[in-house]
Amino acid sequence: MKRIVATLSILIGLSACNQKPEGYTVDGNIRGEVENGTNVYLRAVGENGQPVDVDTTKLENGKFTFTGKMDAPEMHYLFVENLMGYAPVILENGTIQLSAQKDSLGMAEVKGTPQNETFTDYMEQSKELTLRAQSIQQDMQQANVSRDTATAISLRDEMQELQETYKNFELDYIKQHPDALITALLIDRAVGTRTVTAEEAQTMYDALSPEIKNTKIAKSIMEKLDAQKKAEENEKNTSIGAKAPEFTAPNPDGKDVALADVLGKVTLIDFWAAWCKPCRAENPNVVSVYNKYHDKGLNIIGVSLDRTADAWKKAIEDDGLTWNHVSHVAYFNDPIAKLYNVNAIPAAFLLDENGVIIAKNLRGPALEEKVAELLN
Repeated sequence: MKRIVATLSILIGLSACNQKPEGYTVDGNIRGEVENGTNVYLRAVGENGQPVDVDTTKLENGKFTFTGKMDAPEMHYLFVENLMGYAPVILENGTIQLSAQKDSLGMAEVKGTPQNETFTDYMEQSKELTLRAQSIQQDMQQANVSRDTATAISLRDEMQELQETYKNFELDYIKQHPDALITALLIDRAVGTRTVTAEEAQTMYDALSPEIKNTKIAKSIMEKLDAQKKAEENEKNTSIGAKAPEFTAPNPDGKDVALADVLGKVTLIDFWAAWCKPCRAENPNVVSVYNKYHDKGLNIIGVSLDRTADAWKKAIEDDGLTWNHVSHVAYFNDPIAKLYNVNAIPAAFLLDENGVIIAKNLRGPALEEKVAELLN
């Protein structure tokens, strides 16, 4: 009988250990003199990138507590009224201990749950590389001030090597920690900064654990990945030697004009806008080239990224742009801009008589020289 009771006790104990916590508790301790009743804010990043209050509590004798429940881990930030900085903390079900000095919230020690332990491990490993980068930057500033060119060049090379080391460190960390929220955050940053291809990022995402794939940041990664894949595909489709993608769009009179309808021996697709000062500054040169070579076979179709039709039409008249124009009046959301992967203007694509892209972003004398080469 005693053996049965003992066995049941062990099984009950194991069962309790294996049960996941139903909610989270953040037990915080702020060292240093902070007035009782001071507000402590728990915030998340909202859709517009600004902090959004999730919960608020009061500080009493340097201590505070937050409780709640999370469906999936998510990065949050802890702010204390009248104190500078903030402490990052990953909210996940379980008991989280946070301890910080009042003058250095960013250096808070956070532990007690798996995601926070892994995040702390990542921060500790990356700290050495960050300190090395700061040291090199300081030495570079001193070298520049003293005009020590040789040292500045050497330090620049050292910084480039360190950046490559840091990139490899993060990529290795991603591979080794597929069940960590910090991994999803690193993938998100890599996608946002285009330090990896869409294919590489997809492989990283596919390796994430089901729990991490269920987080908001992982879902955001998929949205960015879809956009990056389309951008990379469009970039291939608009590279030199590719057939320019076809499009049809309204002209200033509201009539549809297709690229195929305006092709000449040489055709310039000119992305511009009334609000774009560099575009307006380049327009006189484009007018000059057009007037000189139109009779020889040069056609132009302007694609405006304006926000209003009135501004677009006025700029056409003011600048004397007598060629074909189209626009959806949708700023950078214009489908033609997306089709051609245009995220900055002025941008231009020069096509041959078959609609094949033969040059990109020629301006000033370079544009006339190329058109002259093709038509003279």
